[in-house]
Amino acid sequence: MKKALVMIIAYNAERHIAGVLDRVPDILWNNSTYQSDVVVIDDCSKDATSSVAREYIVNHPNRPVRLLRNAMNQGYGGNQKVGYTYAIEHGYDVVVMVHGDGQYPPEFIPEMISPIINDNADAVFGSRMIHKKDALEGGMPLYKFAGNIVLTRLQNLMIGSNLSEFHSGFRAYSVNALKKIPFQYNSNVFHFDTDIIIQLVDNKLTIKEIPIPTHYGDEVCHVNGMKYAFDVMVSTLQSRIQRFGIIYDPKFDYEQAIFYPDKSNFTSSHSFALEQVNPREIVLDIGCGEGYVSSKLRKRECQVAGCDWRVNDTMRTHYDAVFATDLNKPDFSVTGAQRFDVIMLLDVIEHLQNPENFLDILHTWCVAMNPRLVITTPNIAFFIQRIMLLLGQFNYGKRGILDKTHTRLFTFGSLRRILKNAGFNIVSIEGIPAPFPLAFGNNGFSEMMLKINCWLIKLSKSLFSYQIAVVVKPMPTLELLVQQAIESGDKI
Repeated sequence: MKKALVMIIAYNAERHIAGVLDRVPDILWNNSTYQSDVVVIDDCSKDATSSVAREYIVNHPNRPVRLLRNAMNQGYGGNQKVGYTYAIEHGYDVVVMVHGDGQYPPEFIPEMISPIINDNADAVFGSRMIHKKDALEGGMPLYKFAGNIVLTRLQNLMIGSNLSEFHSGFRAYSVNALKKIPFQYNSNVFHFDTDIIIQLVDNKLTIKEIPIPTHYGDEVCHVNGMKYAFDVMVSTLQSRIQRFGIIYDPKFDYEQAIFYPDKSNFTSSHSFALEQVNPREIVLDIGCGEGYVSSKLRKRECQVAGCDWRVNDTMRTHYDAVFATDLNKPDFSVTGAQRFDVIMLLDVIEHLQNPENFLDILHTWCVAMNPRLVITTPNIAFFIQRIMLLLGQFNYGKRGILDKTHTRLFTFGSLRRILKNAGFNIVSIEGIPAPFPLAFGNNGFSEMMLKINCWLIKLSKSLFSYQIAVVVKPMPTLELLVQQAIESGDKI
């Protein structure tokens, strides 16, 4: 039989905790679907919350209620962490959070549990804003009502959700869902609830909302409204910006495997690379990865070969030919005698241990065939990265400019220098905007941000470019120049 835990979080709730326990419906313990327990977690209250809860437990032996008391105050979010960890360690399937001050209706606990027990949801939120008129009639202050609507709409827009309310404290979670997200890194204060919503949405876990009545009584509110609003917006924005690799926080790091997504359908390094190739040309894609660019080129009747550290069956389906070589010690002879019109290095050189050596070897190998080389790499001088550095932040993450696998980073000036020293002539160099659609989705907001970023790049490429995109051609080596001079002299 499945197990449900009702977690009542309490702080200075001596006047309300017994009433909340009384309102837990009997059906919670008298049903054939699941086993239920209740735990009161007193967050080191300064009043008699624990004593009142203990007295209630003694006087109601037929109700399986357990009291926990934190040795030190953990905060609203920290108290939830204790409860969710308890639920995981004790093998529960569902955990329901109820506030000990009576603001949310314990009578609705069975309705909160049911969708999760029946595998119809990963989380269930009791929402006061599905029927907004009821929230006002229930005593929600007008400023909180308006703030709830504005914040929820902004957060829905930013993370791509469609919730009626972000700010309800009446919630149920599947314990399996909790195991999939790093809630232990969330805020210890009130925007814990925003952090966990973002984690659920980003991991494509199902959230169901049910309408609940609104009640505002004589409970003490410990929330600073303005600080709370600021915190939830910062956390929401941070979760999106982290996708750019500009900042990093482990609470939004839950990707088990990193892949580099297709960026060809908006202004990006992929779309830039595609613009540099003519139909029916022969292309070598070095560091080819998932083959997004290749699939587009083959539709133009291009022949595309891939070259990477290792070759797998997925690559073979995207390329006409594939070659394996250690890019830190490349051997391009594996490509045989084939000649290429275009060689691509899309987000490759920043991963190399010695890009100077790599470019020298590449130049020597390709100079005779005289191809165009299309190279993209992150711009470490991107203005947000400069601001973060000014603030003492230089945080590596799983993707973006400060990808953990990056070993060398470039500015426009340093990239020009390394290419010139390796014997390449720069044909064109451009700035690429940040990939807003990857952070915010393909929508009007992302389109607007791309346009703004492109306009700013025109003002200053070095400051506002998220990536650097360059087209180069190999200049003749001194040995080739000598040979050409000898051949030309012999003809006179």
